Amino acid sequence: MQSNRLIHEKSPYLLQHAHNPVDWYPWGEEAFERAAQEDKPIFLSVGYSSCHWCHVMEQESFEDPRIADILNRNFVCIKVDREERPDIDDIYMTAVQLLAGRGGWPMSVFLTPEGEPFFAGTYYPPEIFAQIARQLADAYQNRRDEVLQSAREIAGVIQQVAAAQYEQMEGEPDPRIVGSYLQQMRQHFDSIHGGFGSAPKFPPNTAFPVLFWLAENLDSEDALQMALRTLDAMALGGIRDHIGGGFHRYSTDAEWLLPHFEKMLTDNAQLGWAYTEAYSLTGNAQYEEAAQQIYQWALREMRVEGGAFASAIDADSEGEEGKYYTWTLGEIRQVLPPALADLFCNVYSIRPDGNYRDEATGQPTGRNIPHLRAPLHQIAAELGMTPNELKDKMDTAREMLLQARQQRVPPLRDDKVLAGWNGLMIESLAYAGLVLEREEYVQAAAEAARFILEKMMDGEGRLLRRYRDGEAAIPAYLEDYALLGAGLLELFEATEDEIWLTKAKRLANRAIADFWDEEQQAFVNTADYHERLIARVKEVHDRSTPCGNGAMVRLLAKLYGVTGEENYGYFVYRVLRSLWSPIQKYPQG
Repeated sequence: MQSNRLIHEKSPYLLQHAHNPVDWYPWGEEAFERAAQEDKPIFLSVGYSSCHWCHVMEQESFEDPRIADILNRNFVCIKVDREERPDIDDIYMTAVQLLAGRGGWPMSVFLTPEGEPFFAGTYYPPEIFAQIARQLADAYQNRRDEVLQSAREIAGVIQQVAAAQYEQMEGEPDPRIVGSYLQQMRQHFDSIHGGFGSAPKFPPNTAFPVLFWLAENLDSEDALQMALRTLDAMALGGIRDHIGGGFHRYSTDAEWLLPHFEKMLTDNAQLGWAYTEAYSLTGNAQYEEAAQQIYQWALREMRVEGGAFASAIDADSEGEEGKYYTWTLGEIRQVLPPALADLFCNVYSIRPDGNYRDEATGQPTGRNIPHLRAPLHQIAAELGMTPNELKDKMDTAREMLLQARQQRVPPLRDDKVLAGWNGLMIESLAYAGLVLEREEYVQAAAEAARFILEKMMDGEGRLLRRYRDGEAAIPAYLEDYALLGAGLLELFEATEDEIWLTKAKRLANRAIADFWDEEQQAFVNTADYHERLIARVKEVHDRSTPCGNGAMVRLLAKLYGVTGEENYGYFVYRVLRSLWSPIQKYPQG
């Protein structure tokens, strides 16, 4: 079987492309030197292993010898795993958003040999992609000045955006920001289905801690109800894996029914925390159950040897998205006794023609995504059963279906360990262990923390981002230090063991030393020892995980609260002051 240079990489995503006819390079000097020597532009493709449309574009375009020939003759081709290299992803995603008006993966960017983008987009069907590649190759050869001028202008805008220098930034922090935040959240809140905005709908991971803080500390009933309504709706919907636990990446519809089926460690760590916090505030056992099912899934399916956590599980298996997670009525009846099968189908909305519709055609597929048609206690009352009686029967059915599902061909697990992502799960498990009185969660968090601190540090005491297949590599980014530090601090609070506080402080102090930018009065994502790219990012907007500055401010504020050391509070104030204008304009972000 033919292979390209990606065969020597550790990333599961890059290894998925190692046998493409495209002459892929990993990101590095070799690719850029060849582009300069041969006077060729670069085709940069960025994605990740559990991305459904990344797989589609690989199968349609990168495995096609005809398209590979166009790329190989006219471009130097580079493939990047965005989870390994968020610095590259951040910069070129800005180009995609500027030029295409929206972002997403796979990211398809055409660069000059100096790394400046002149065309950018996401997924393209094969014929359109081949046409674009031919046209851009022609433009680079025959209208070079025009292409280079465009690339320089785009790079200039990226540099401004990446450094967050596109508006007046400074201002004096003001507690009235709380009112602006709640007003923006109310405007975007879906009061019928929960969540914020319309389809596609993502779990609002970074909003839950703020909403719960406002509910608990400022008695905001609005904040509490927005958080709980969203968690309730998600817990009923198909975005939740009712058979195996955990939540899928996002919902393609507004009702949380039809997910894209990949599962991310980051989402589940943050949602585990959110359901635990909801239980802490309300005492509602349904929240406790949702949290515990997340952690059961993570401990069963996401741990690697040594106790750290893998990054993600793919959406596809056997070449089909969702096949592992969906069921025909006949498959359910093969596993469950008749009366239990009838009851399960009633409770979990299973239909003979299937409730899972093809995203492109809208037609039923004959397969079903189990989802609750109403909260379990309401269905129990309808059926004349006690809630515990119905729950026991559904627990039995789900366990039988899980055992049957485990005999299927599973989706690929991306088993690389990422420091910051593990930090999120360490914090989540430690907090849940304390609140839910589950010592095994605290122990699992401590085991993952020891793995990272022992295996993912370099000789100078700096953190490394990625571990896989016996190798730790890639200098860690700001988010890794901040998120892992927060995890260690939560472990300290759960165990009262001073070693975790000491190590959290050490990470925070290293991050201040390496990532603080005195001129910008904020933290940048990369240190001086990172590779120099066309821009240096100062991250100020949350996505599905906290942004670098947000995560760092939170860690330092908590450390100040625990230790009273004024240095930590000093940096918190300086960051908030230097970024106050955009916070004030768009507190929701």
